[in-house]
Amino acid sequence: MAARLPRPPRFDLWAALAGLVGGLLLWGSGLGLRKAGDPQVLFDGGGPLLVPLALMSGCELLRRTAPRTALLTGTLALAADLTTQGSIATIVMYTDLMYAAVLYGPPTTARRLPWITGMLSIAATLVPFAVLRVPEALLIGVVTGAVTFTPASTGLIVRNHREAADAALLRAEQTALLAEMDRTQAVTAERARMARELHDMVANHLSAIAIHSTAALSLDDAATTRQALGVIRENSVAGLAEMRRLIGILRDDGGDTEPAAAPTLDGLGALIDAARSNGLDVTLDALDADAGENLPAPVELAAYRIVQESLTNALKHGSKGAVRVCLDRHDGALRIRVTSPYGDRDTPLAPGSGAGLVGMRERAALLHGTFEAGPVAGPGAAGAKIWAVRATLPLTEGDLA
Repeated sequence: MAARLPRPPRFDLWAALAGLVGGLLLWGSGLGLRKAGDPQVLFDGGGPLLVPLALMSGCELLRRTAPRTALLTGTLALAADLTTQGSIATIVMYTDLMYAAVLYGPPTTARRLPWITGMLSIAATLVPFAVLRVPEALLIGVVTGAVTFTPASTGLIVRNHREAADAALLRAEQTALLAEMDRTQAVTAERARMARELHDMVANHLSAIAIHSTAALSLDDAATTRQALGVIRENSVAGLAEMRRLIGILRDDGGDTEPAAAPTLDGLGALIDAARSNGLDVTLDALDADAGENLPAPVELAAYRIVQESLTNALKHGSKGAVRVCLDRHDGALRIRVTSPYGDRDTPLAPGSGAGLVGMRERAALLHGTFEAGPVAGPGAAGAKIWAVRATLPLTEGDLA
């Protein structure tokens, strides 16, 4: 089944009707481009010019839906009109067809027609003048250029402007889309960062509270209960202070109140002491003399949080035994290693969500570092397994995310 041409736009219908009515009015008034009896008129009388007029009006209906077909058919109609007395309406409609072919036609047509009509106008100027040798012969080229080259070049200019406007609109839409994607990614990254901070700040204290409250409830010993309550109070106060610091960061609006500074490796000793008070046998290996000096702030925060979360996991999941924390600076990177006894405990002393390992891995990845955590063979002949957390954080500015 043959494909049907789309319905012409309303403007094209009005253009075709206006051209046909205008041509009929000129025909009825006896106005033509050439007089009757002119040697160039092959079909004398006013009637024959109605055929190319009607054909050109029909082509106007196709000026947008089939511009190349309309131009080709209109060219034949214009050639036929040259054999009659001629109608100015037919010529005007042909210029519109030339304009529409460049504006609405394929890109190849839009590029070629101005060149073709330009060369045709030059030829129509030079050849008649060379043959007739009279200045009036130059008018043939002027008329040809006005009918063909002028509408074609005008259509090309308008098309270029439209394509530039469409490209600018597309770029604006793409820019808006990229901005929205960046905003979404920024919000997601900020939410992930706040989730890591909240987990690392609160999990350690709440885990200690849960473990010691369980001990206080299960042991009927006044001294043990009092000691457990002391640890619970200490961790409650510390956890509340950390929560206030986080809330201060979230509410910071550039006013006079500044949120507390993020923890650094200078507070590692206090972190180890707090872990010992929670019941861990923690040993901090001696750092290099310059291991903690002049470290980028993101590296210090990530290192502190990784050690903090490792000690929290050792408190919740590890067996009794020594926990070792080691930090050293080597080859432009800060290396962190935390080991703890790895037992076969069925359930942890405090519930966990597994977000701690994810958060530590994300912190290392954001600094283009590496992170590993898992059971490994311990030192000595016994070969007892230990849980080892190992992270390497680059110190160079180019490696920081």
